[in-house]
Amino acid sequence: MPVPASSSFDQEAMLQGLLEWVAIESPTNCAERVNRMISVVARRLAELGAAIETLPGRGGHGDAVRARFSSAEETPGILVLAHLDTVHPVGTLERALPIRREGDRCYGPGIFDMKGGTFIAVEAMRQVLQTHGKTPLPVTFLLIPDEEIGSPTTRALIEAEARRSKYVLVPEPAQDRGRLITGRWAFARFILTARGQPAHAGANTGSGRSAIHEMAQQILRIEGLSRPQDNVTFSVGTIHGGTFVNVVPLECSAQVLAVAPSQVELEWIRGTMLDLAPISPGVEFRVEEGPVRPLFEASSGTLEIFTLARQLAREIGFEIEHGSVGGGSDGNFTGAPVIDLKASGFVATVFTPTANTFWSPRLCRGPGSSPACSPNSAERLRPACAVRPERSERPGDPRPG
Repeated sequence: MPVPASSSFDQEAMLQGLLEWVAIESPTNCAERVNRMISVVARRLAELGAAIETLPGRGGHGDAVRARFSSAEETPGILVLAHLDTVHPVGTLERALPIRREGDRCYGPGIFDMKGGTFIAVEAMRQVLQTHGKTPLPVTFLLIPDEEIGSPTTRALIEAEARRSKYVLVPEPAQDRGRLITGRWAFARFILTARGQPAHAGANTGSGRSAIHEMAQQILRIEGLSRPQDNVTFSVGTIHGGTFVNVVPLECSAQVLAVAPSQVELEWIRGTMLDLAPISPGVEFRVEEGPVRPLFEASSGTLEIFTLARQLAREIGFEIEHGSVGGGSDGNFTGAPVIDLKASGFVATVFTPTANTFWSPRLCRGPGSSPACSPNSAERLRPACAVRPERSERPGDPRPG
């Protein structure tokens, strides 16, 4: 199946289209805005011929969308798994990160993670359809509204769709000098709650028990468990507590994100966190488990499709590498050991744009410098459409370097 020529892709026009997406702020906690963003992408996919199915959101989160492109033969096909929520609050465009271009770099909330990769995937699909009509394998785009908080309402949907697919392509950002991601470490979230005894902070301080004081001590203890040399880390990312400055705080809550490079370390993290006890007398302290992203290790099928991508990259003039990284994604669910890959036959590989920073006022994407620009994305989509290797095995192959 020939690939569209590189000249078919107008990078400037693509950039302008991407910036229209970036201009739609879509933080996870604002379902209305996430739905607006997802509807824009769904409408574009519908224009390309996809059958659109909207799956109503739950728990105050946005809707998911499944967009299916049929093929000449209805067999297990390709799942393009993309999220359109971001970590940037409403107002970021006006303050911390306005859209701007400096040379070959563009800045804006979500341009890197992951509106850029999603836009590239949609454009690659457009070019393939324009050149060849139907693809040999069906292609499904699954648009997710809550990835940035662990996909608590969509994990089951992701896993079910992945089981029906032969390949899973996740257009998350590439990392570590642009290497493609073929494995991800496990992520575990924990919710901490401290409950003390209120008292007047001036007249009667000694009779109170501060929940904030307890939480502060717990945070130091928890983050002190990190072993960066072993890629095991604990980070407290949010904390809330107290009511008035003149009241000894009754309650305080916080959330912990822990990262583990292996199943053994993940079990150690879980046991250690759930065994935590109060430090201060007269204070209650509770640890609850939150969403977990399981370990994703490359299977033989993952490495097979990477090999195809590398061969195609060489044909158009550059080298690509791959490996495992610490950042989690919905790809963790598709490559998890808990899913029987031998029976379901899917692999997960991540194809993406590149940049040099995550989630910061310096967040950017270089439209001309990324090895994952659209011509190559079409190259990467093509072997999955046209080549049908044997179904993948369970994860457990040696981790790629």
